Amino acid sequence: MSSRLLSVTFDARDPDRVARFWAGMLGREIVEDAGGLLLPGPETQLGLRFAPGDAEMRRPNRMHLHLTSASLDDQQQTVATALRLGASHLDVGQRPEEGHVVLADPEGYEFDVIEPGNNYLAGCGFLGELSCDGTRDVGLFWSEALGWPLVWDQDEETAIQSPHGGTKVAWGGPPVNPKRGRNRQRFDLAPAGGDQQAAVDRLLSLGASRLEVGEDGTVVLADPDGNEFCVRRN
Repeated sequence: MSSRLLSVTFDARDPDRVARFWAGMLGREIVEDAGGLLLPGPETQLGLRFAPGDAEMRRPNRMHLHLTSASLDDQQQTVATALRLGASHLDVGQRPEEGHVVLADPEGYEFDVIEPGNNYLAGCGFLGELSCDGTRDVGLFWSEALGWPLVWDQDEETAIQSPHGGTKVAWGGPPVNPKRGRNRQRFDLAPAGGDQQAAVDRLLSLGASRLEVGEDGTVVLADPDGNEFCVRRN
């Protein structure tokens, strides 16, 4: 049975501040749980969690969010809202003719406000995509792990999406930046059938590797690219 994606967790030196930022951006409530501060998403929108962590920020991050726009005015309003809530403009080498706007949230995590008319993200909702650094193999792994079909598979780039639609998760293919230490961003999963051990065994059979078991019983694994992720108890 496929695992269920609970959230993407971001380590933060100030989890409260960055959680309040994203709650304001996405119009969500903050729920405190054992893993940090959770912003649950509706069925087709990715949940975000912010957990205490003091690891150094390294760019480029291995994951970043894409927010969609219905019009140029809508894009400008999203940017203005983000800046008012504590975001800042970020130069990552984007060209002036590119239509998206690159920002950093109060913790320094980059995100893009995508220009209107982007057909690839049409119908995905406001939180349109989680864009990841990774190989085609890791995209195939997560498609099997979550039971989400591939909706893009070209030139070593992959993307998956829940069968119900909503936020896409994509991997950009080679070259993949070398991994330096433990990631500050990771997937949090729950066993869909309630059996954590069965979920872990299935993920290992798909190509994950075992790293450790936390004090709360959370099992930490690594995907085929070496990225850490967690399988929590129900």
